[in-house]
Amino acid sequence: MNAASLFPMFVKLKGRSCLVLGAGSVGEPKIRSLLEAGARVRVVAPTASPRVREWSDRGELIWMARAYESKDLEGVFLVIAATSSADVNHGVYRDAQARGIFCNVVDDPVYCDFYYPAVVRRGQFQIAISTAGLSPALAQRIRKQLERQFPPSYGPWLEELGRQRESLFREGGDAEQRRKRLHEIAAQEAFVEFQNGDLSGSGKEIL
Repeated sequence: MNAASLFPMFVKLKGRSCLVLGAGSVGEPKIRSLLEAGARVRVVAPTASPRVREWSDRGELIWMARAYESKDLEGVFLVIAATSSADVNHGVYRDAQARGIFCNVVDDPVYCDFYYPAVVRRGQFQIAISTAGLSPALAQRIRKQLERQFPPSYGPWLEELGRQRESLFREGGDAEQRRKRLHEIAAQEAFVEFQNGDLSGSGKEIL
């Protein structure tokens, strides 16, 4: 039987308690991504990079300058193990498994409940590419290709699409006509017109 496929989803972490073990060059970008998602971040590490120390000083996270203890997992939604010790990382994974907590041991796919994808970010528009940890290099190559295909202006365009969608639903009317209009304003031609300064999309006013 083939291995089970990964379940793709985007998770809301705002206000959720997340733990990161390790605060060096490996842990820092993971910490940053959690902060950007609005998570409540705790970091446990004897030492920390200057940037992590800065985040701690500004109150953006809680840093405990000591070694990991299993009790650190209490009340945690997910944990990332990014220490320089495989033994510590694997111990964190086992502790997390016993508590039903999602865990990612960085660069160690066997000890991961979830993977960090390569991501194209254009504001709220995101494309995530995963190879299930088999080839991060391939995922990065695909990401670069997609970044050329989807320019930064996709971000503000999506915001405009959201405003138009909200307006259409607020006005009510025929559901089928609304569905048709929503597809029209999201078409590639509408994006080109948006880039050229026509904010209504497809050269039409909202009905």
